[in-house]
Amino acid sequence: MDLSAREREVLERIAAGDSNKLIARRFELSPHTVKRHVANILHKIAVDSRGQAAAWFREHGP
Repeated sequence: MDLSAREREVLERIAAGDSNKLIARRFELSPHTVKRHVANILHKIAVDSRGQAAAWFREHGP
């Protein structure tokens, strides 16, 4: 599992409960780019949902 620095930042915001729209605003990205980051994160850490990704983040840290 090799998350990019941006993917780690996005995962941290997912774990904090932010929506894609909020994440896009925070990092000045398009919502489409955030959606792609989320899909890549879910694939890389082998989970099926944002909730599972948040739990993974809490267990494994930043």
